[in-house]
Amino acid sequence: MSTPTQQLAPEVRRWRAALFAMFLLTGVTFASWVTRTPAIRDSVGASTAQMGVIIAGLSVGSLLGIAVAGRLVVARGGRFVIALGAVAMVAGLLLIALGAALGAGWLVCGGLAFFGLGMGASEVAQNVEGAEVERALDASVLPAMHGCFSIGTFAGALAGIALNALAVPVALHVGTSAALMAAVAVWAVRGIPAHSPTDESAARTRAPKVWREPRVVLIGVIVLGMALAEGSANDWLPLITVDGFGATATIGSVAYALFGLAMAAGRFSGSRVLDRFGRTTAMRGSAVIATAGVALVVLAPGIEFAAAGVVLWGLGTSLGFPVALSAAGDDPEHAAARVSAVATIGYLAFLVGPPLLGLLGEFAGLRNALVVVVVMLVVAGACAPAVRDRATTSCP
Repeated sequence: MSTPTQQLAPEVRRWRAALFAMFLLTGVTFASWVTRTPAIRDSVGASTAQMGVIIAGLSVGSLLGIAVAGRLVVARGGRFVIALGAVAMVAGLLLIALGAALGAGWLVCGGLAFFGLGMGASEVAQNVEGAEVERALDASVLPAMHGCFSIGTFAGALAGIALNALAVPVALHVGTSAALMAAVAVWAVRGIPAHSPTDESAARTRAPKVWREPRVVLIGVIVLGMALAEGSANDWLPLITVDGFGATATIGSVAYALFGLAMAAGRFSGSRVLDRFGRTTAMRGSAVIATAGVALVVLAPGIEFAAAGVVLWGLGTSLGFPVALSAAGDDPEHAAARVSAVATIGYLAFLVGPPLLGLLGEFAGLRNALVVVVVMLVVAGACAPAVRDRATTSCP
């Protein structure tokens, strides 16, 4: 590592820690909503199809957030977008808490839209910042950053298990998560350097072209499949456990915690896997494992076999999003535009997935609806060569 990088090492380490903290807290707050979906569903009196529409608010907000994030990162810098995203997430959590307390599904949907707006915008900025940290340290850190998100979902799910068992009101649970997010975001944003904005006119000229780059499109297809698999668990796993296997809401939270733990294990071991096998082999293997896991949940005769499927589901899905976004950000020039484009394609899964699975689940059952996820994972595995390693990458 060069001398200038050594001199900047303390700042870079603080930068990395700030991003770790934001990924972690996003996971915690996200899990506070997911683990209470059965209780929220009951409080607003929604059917499975109606819950799909309510959950779609998260996807619509996320898609809007990532649609504007790339240009905002270019114009104002990652720190500004991450701070703005944190404000939107806190506001969204407070609206979700209020909607649950009042039994108003439309308010929960609106809160999810605000939360998704903040999460989508912040995620693009955090991944762009993470790619810069990778270049500064000359080491892979994005899988570990996304691992922090998974650790956050696991910790948040553990809290959800306890609070479900104690019948703590949803409003108190989600409102406390909002306060925690606000406190940590204030600390984290201070550790992210304020980069000089890129020339916006140049970005405006170049940005639309990334959508026509074949590699970007193929990486987007990978993210589409992997995001659908991850998002299906985030949106529906507690309800799949409750409705599909006749389990309690507490067991549903346990299943989600197991998924989060498997995701974290896969992401924190991701650097070693990538160093040994390379991106293409790792991505292809991940798709195979995830496909096996989701299929097992669909076909499992009981909750014990389904639990094994959930573990494979989490392990297989774990590297999809971070590796694809890391590949999209290989070229530092216009990295924000490419990451934003790939994330936009991926978030189509979060937009279409909840209502699609909800509608299919209304007629065929949520477990059977997961066949769509299996098909998309197979397609993602077939596109794995698009994430080839830096040494062999030549972007158009």
